[in-house]
Amino acid sequence: MFQRMIRLLVILSVSLAAGAAAAQSVETQFRNWLASDLWPEAQRRGISANTFNAAFANVSPNLKLPDLVLPGESKPRSDRQHQAEFRAPSAYFKHIGGVVSGGRARAGKLNGVLSAIEKRYGVPRGVVLAVWGRESGFGGAKIPYDAFEVLGTKAFLATRKAMFREEVLAALEMVERRGVSPRAMRSSWAGAMGQPQFMPTSYLKYAVDGDGNGSADIWNSQADTLASIANYLAQHGWVRGRDWGFEVTVPQGVSCALEGPDRGKSIADWQALGIRRVGGKAFPEHELRGEGYLMMPAGRFGPAFIVTPNFYRLKDYNESDLYALFVGHAGDRIMYGNNEFATSWGRVGGFNRSDVAGMQRGLERLGYDVGGADGLVGFKTRRSIGAWQQKNGVSPTCFPESQTVRRLQ
Repeated sequence: MFQRMIRLLVILSVSLAAGAAAAQSVETQFRNWLASDLWPEAQRRGISANTFNAAFANVSPNLKLPDLVLPGESKPRSDRQHQAEFRAPSAYFKHIGGVVSGGRARAGKLNGVLSAIEKRYGVPRGVVLAVWGRESGFGGAKIPYDAFEVLGTKAFLATRKAMFREEVLAALEMVERRGVSPRAMRSSWAGAMGQPQFMPTSYLKYAVDGDGNGSADIWNSQADTLASIANYLAQHGWVRGRDWGFEVTVPQGVSCALEGPDRGKSIADWQALGIRRVGGKAFPEHELRGEGYLMMPAGRFGPAFIVTPNFYRLKDYNESDLYALFVGHAGDRIMYGNNEFATSWGRVGGFNRSDVAGMQRGLERLGYDVGGADGLVGFKTRRSIGAWQQKNGVSPTCFPESQTVRRLQ
């Protein structure tokens, strides 16, 4: 027994030594990359040596970040996409009540700031507050990482090196030209910074001074944060005066496969098909002539919506139907005191995202455009499921079910 323990200790010591040596090797390669690759490019873009050295002082690669390909390896050590559980859409809205109550509490206190933002950018205060609450808990969420540690590591080792290279160079420009302190630049594990969770390229394009002190401080200033969120949405094409969307009922005779931003109709035309707002409400008169789009994020297993182009501006902020729906719905509840969705979310799921990706590949083999076999159920996947179901004599649900997943894998 004693000899066995000695052997285990020796193996452990060798393993730890090998790990330390590997980390040291990556550190050395990282430093060489900074000096020979990133610095020359930064210098060409007008970044000073003082800025560059200050940004990367005492910064080492963080090998615990996801989606890294270490030197000598061909793929990330973890493939979270294909291990992750496929969750029911209802899970996404679990904490919406906190965003709604937090937004209402701040709406009165920040009335002057929000009124000025609405007048300048045309984005409703409820939407701006909901984005703020969703992204950073109104500034209360911990933003634990040094941005240069994250962006430098990912520009050197991530699967999307080119993207993160542009982001780390943009972060250097923030220091050089915007006067932001490198150590004040706290970010998420993905490099998104401050209370609006902007990537550096977004900061340079959309961050604005909302409190009139001459700087755009998205880490500490509420006014700057809110104005920057509104400016982002406005610059992406937010349509002043239009809503984001409406919860509706969809008759069985209207196919769920009509979903998508490329299948728009006037809201009056959707109404003529029998689609109605929930609760007996009428669509606003000024919206009837505008284009709307069917959106059923859980197919027939959850609420349905007619959304406007502004819904897709929310998706510009985060490329997720559920994110845009969360923000739009939370914004309505902040502003108008609306209740939860009238239609409940069904119990769906019970498999992994790899199962969904296998189903998507099966649909692709049959000629359907699912938007990529990524394990995520976007509108192209949903309507492809519905079209396949209809073709095969199954009542269309436009959402993955266990039987559908098994048949298509």
